[in-house]
Parts: sequence; C-alpha cells; structure tokens
Amino acid sequence: MKPVKSIIIVGGGTAGWLVAARLAAFHRVQGEGSLSVTLIESPNVPTIGVGEGTWPTMRDTLRKIGLSESEFLRRCDGAFKQGGKFAKWTTGAEDDFYYHPFGAPIGYQKLTLAPYWSARPDRKFADAVDIQHQICEAGLAPKNMTTAEYGYIANYAYHLDAGKFATLLKEHAVGKLGVKHILDDVTTVTQGEDGHITALSRANGEDLKADLYVDCTGFRSLLLGDALGISFKPQDHILFADHALAMQVPYESDDDPIACHTIATGQEAGWTWDIGLPSRRGVGYVYSSNHTSHERAEDVLRAHIGPQADHLDVRRIPIRSGHREKFWEKNVVAVGLSAGFLEPLEASALLLVELAADMITEQLPATKEIMPAIARKYNELFLYRWDRIIDFLKLHYMLTKRDDTEFWIDNRNPDSIPDALKERLEVWRHLPPSDYDFTGNNEVFSWASYHYILYGMDFETDYSPIKSSLNKESLAQRLFAANARAIQSAMAKLPPHRDLLNQLKHHSFQSI
Repeated sequence: MKPVKSIIIVGGGTAGWLVAARLAAFHRVQGEGSLSVTLIESPNVPTIGVGEGTWPTMRDTLRKIGLSESEFLRRCDGAFKQGGKFAKWTTGAEDDFYYHPFGAPIGYQKLTLAPYWSARPDRKFADAVDIQHQICEAGLAPKNMTTAEYGYIANYAYHLDAGKFATLLKEHAVGKLGVKHILDDVTTVTQGEDGHITALSRANGEDLKADLYVDCTGFRSLLLGDALGISFKPQDHILFADHALAMQVPYESDDDPIACHTIATGQEAGWTWDIGLPSRRGVGYVYSSNHTSHERAEDVLRAHIGPQADHLDVRRIPIRSGHREKFWEKNVVAVGLSAGFLEPLEASALLLVELAADMITEQLPATKEIMPAIARKYNELFLYRWDRIIDFLKLHYMLTKRDDTEFWIDNRNPDSIPDALKERLEVWRHLPPSDYDFTGNNEVFSWASYHYILYGMDFETDYSPIKSSLNKESLAQRLFAANARAIQSAMAKLPPHRDLLNQLKHHSFQSI
C-alpha cells in the first residue's frame, strides 16, 4: 500500500487557496511525516476575480480553516448577504420582484405552507413564510454586535472582494497553516504510461512531484483538460448567457445604504447584478450575445446604473457555460473554473469550490490504490450537483411571463428545458416540491429554494386533486401569525446594514 502523502495545487485565486487552506487545516500539515500541501501559481496569470457572492456555507468554511469573521469582513471589504432579490423577472413591470431568502419557510419541518398561502396571496410568498423579505427591504443587517461570530438572527452569507479574499486565504494558508507556496510557471506536465501525472516541470527550479494534483488553473484546465484530455460539456443550449460586463461603482456619499442582498434585475437579453460592499458596489450585466450586441449590452448597463457610470471603465468577461465530463481522473481533480462554470445567478461558483474542497479534504484517499474508487464517487456526486444547479438556474428563466424580447421568449422553448426539470414541473402542477423530490443528502438547492422561485414567479399549482389532505388550516394560520411576529421582533432589534459594518471597523464580534 502506498499512502497519499503529498498534494500539489496548480493555480491560486480563491479556488486554489481555499482548497489549500481546507486541506492544511483538516490534516494539520505542519510536522514531520504529515501531509504535504504545496501551491504553485504563475506570476504572469491574473485571476478572474469577479465572484463577489457566496452562500451561507461560507461561514462554516471560514470557521473550519480558523479565520475570524470580523477580520475576514474587514480584510475583504465584506458585507452581509441574506439572499437574492429578483426584479423584473416575471412580468418585467416596475413593481415586479420577489425574494429568494436564505431562511427556510417557518415550520418547514411541520408543514408545507405553499398550499395554504395560495388561498391568501395578499402577501408575497417569501414575506408570508420568512422574515428576510422585510429585513432586506428595510436594509437591515442579519445580526448585531452582540451576536457571536458566525451566529445570526437571520441566516446569511457574504458579499466580498474576490481579489482581497484570495490574498487573505493565501496569507492564512501559508503563514498559519503550513502550506508551501511557489511562485513560478508550470512549463511541462509529464505523464506515465498509465496516464497518471508523474511530475510538473517549472520555469525556475526543480520538477515538482506529488501523489495527487489539484487543477485550479482556470478556464485553461492545464492538467485535467490539456494533459489528461477530459472534454468540456457545454450547456449553452440551456443557459444562453455567454458574456458578462462588470463595473465597480462608487457610492455617492459615505452614508449611502448598503444592500444586504444581491439584486438581480431582468434586462433585454439577460440580467444585471448589483452587489453592495462597504466601499463600492459591484454592478454587471450577464447577457446572451445571440440576443443583443456587445455595444447595446454596455448601453443597457450604463443606463441601468445611471449618471455614475458615465466615466467608469467596463470589463467584458466571456462565459462558457458547462463543465468537464469528469472532474477527477487518475491522480488529478479539477476545482473552480478548471472544472466548469455557469453564469453567476445564485452564486454557485464559490459554492461548488467549497463543496469540492470539503470532499477532497474529508475523502482524501488514504492510499493510491483506493483513489479510483474515490474518484468514481466524486464524479458521480458532482455530475449530479452540476445537473441540479443547471436545472435550478433554468427554472428562473423558463417561468417568466415576459414576452417583450426574444431572449425571454426563447427561454420558454421546451427544447431548452432539461427533461428532468420538465418532469418535475409536471408533478409540481399538482403537488408542491418536497423532500421526496430531492432524495440525495448532498442537494445544493433544497425544496424550500424551489418554493421561493416557483411561487415568487407566480407558478400555479392546482391543489384541487389533493384538497382532502389540506386539513391543517389552523396550524398554517398559526405559523403565518408566528412569522409576522418574528418579522416585528427582528425589525426592532437589527441595525441598518451600513451601521453594523461601520461598527466592525473598530470592534469585533465575540468569538465562540
């Protein structure tokens, strides 16, 4: 038996350094005979650095690698994120919006409230079953200074500066966790007769050898794609967006409110994001170049931002929606853009990096002999996850009632909707999504998330065939009333988002 004792991560950025930190913190790489973790990155390749949204899982990830939440927020120009607000997605009207909050519907373990809410649609679905719709509309933070680190009154993730986050992860991984860092170019990938990678040649130094290689080289996919020849599976027939424009927009004054959610606004040929950080807003336009021109897309983005955008530079980023046919082949596993990419709707990019880092870390093969079995398990799980994320993103588009542009009309074309999603929607026309629809214990989006999108976008479920089973009206009304009281309580105790972030400049949350 040959134990796995060394790992080389090729490529830095958020993906590379997050994997390095998770491995090092979990396996305690410092000390003789321990696992060796080395990260090599090129000094000549810039990172993409536009992923500014996370999921609540990031709190647990930061805690696992030993980072202080207060330090993280200060160092990464961080802010809180309580979910997403989707404007102009259903009808395109000025007052058309709904929330996908991070909180689960009240009483979700006792009762599915969707059928009972449908009989009283005087309130938006998220507002009726969760507290965060109103918290976000009021611009309030999800916690206050007396809440412990990573604790919450309302569930949350973060908005952050991706470049600053990668720098913090690097300093922490190298300075405190014992990761070895090499700044150099990989010039040649050497493989054995069985296809396994045996060495990486450097521009300035000795060859590097490891038992396992993690490919974080971005879209190029130097190891998994180039060397091992694992092909790319495009998904642009389902998700049409193929470009993004990004801008950094300054606030007009130092006391401007900071949104505590991502704002996604439907546009002619895609959607704009608006992410609030303490020092600026990150604003961009994700669009399909088959439905508009690059010039028109920039005009739409600038008009959406307003006069502030007149003298701002814009960055255009190509999007290649899809993923590798496999993610772990022989002794190479790809993470981040090397594995694939989907448009940033619902912030799945960093989430997939976290999930990959978790499984690589916690399922690290004890010996080389069992690596093929671990790889098969990894590939099966992540292919499932990618498929479900694609379904969930497509759901946002194909439920639209907009018919003002070909982009929205084309998204309702049945040929562009995955078969599995079509089948589920047929069921959901008579039964609301439930745990029975999501049988894996590693689901990315739960049935609750599907409720927020379906009923936020006025999807109609005909409950008449199951009317006799809807006999818990009294419990439903108690839960609706309890949620209303919870909203009042949270609104009374939570501070404005910017106020809390200003306090964090000089104070810290209590450590747990």
